[in-house]
Amino acid sequence: MAYAKILGTGSYLPANCVSNDELAKKVDTSDEWIVARTGIRQRYIAAENEQTSDLAVQASLQALQSAGMEAQDIDLIIVATTTPDKTFPSTACIVQQKLGIPGCAAFDVQAVCAGFMYALTTAHAYIQAGLASKALVIGAETFTRLLDWNDRRTCVLFGDGAGAVILGKSDTEGGIISAKLKADGNYADILQVPGVVKGGQIVGSPFVAMDGQAVFKFAVKTLTKIGQEALAEANMTAEDIDWVVPHQANLRIIDSTAKHLGLSMDKVILTVQDHGNTSAASIPLALDVGVRDGRIKRDDVLLLEGIGGGFAWGAVLLRY
Repeated sequence: MAYAKILGTGSYLPANCVSNDELAKKVDTSDEWIVARTGIRQRYIAAENEQTSDLAVQASLQALQSAGMEAQDIDLIIVATTTPDKTFPSTACIVQQKLGIPGCAAFDVQAVCAGFMYALTTAHAYIQAGLASKALVIGAETFTRLLDWNDRRTCVLFGDGAGAVILGKSDTEGGIISAKLKADGNYADILQVPGVVKGGQIVGSPFVAMDGQAVFKFAVKTLTKIGQEALAEANMTAEDIDWVVPHQANLRIIDSTAKHLGLSMDKVILTVQDHGNTSAASIPLALDVGVRDGRIKRDDVLLLEGIGGGFAWGAVLLRY
């Protein structure tokens, strides 16, 4: 059997860091209000000339360096993003061109904040099927471009960034232990961007619309259940987990999910306070932070979980 293991991690954040106090100068909010409801203290915003692919490339270069590999070693690129550079071609193809590695398979997946879970699980399947041996899996977003900066319910939540991992084939046991993906389009209306391009015009609002209370309830319930399912499939329990690396949407969602899973917050990698919600980038960003600061070590058991509009959600249990 082929096993898919994480060989390296990387991340990238734009230079422009915006604190809650700075944001409060532009919208009716305050640091106290934002922190109490979300845990977020700051976020990063891409420059006008920065595209999602630019962020993705920088995270990829870090991941390649971490894995001790060259870009030419990659035979599959998957980019999870809701904010592609263009309608087409895919951001993955643009990343491929910027890395100078034409020829390998490259495509995007779109599951919003659950996108990295979908991309990682897809790369895992490719490796197990013998269709790839070294996959570059990226979550990258310029999500702040979808925000109405007059809507304090949403504009305080999100940030831009990118995270990447190199997933490689191994004949030795370990790596991804179980992976679960789910979706339910019946809940599409509680988190969406309703606008569509039609006849050269955007029809409907181009901004994020969210029912925060409904999202909170749905997220805690589904993330708890899918985490339990991933553990059950691997014949493991919460006690076997060394670290949880969750989607960094909201501190209250993360805390409540951890409690329902029977896990201490001491076992949770948190970056939401520093990055805000970076959508598909949040899990690989948090993973890279945990690896680089030394908390996540080789052979640790990790539970990665994410949920986003669709609604789509997923969990990956792996031995790092």
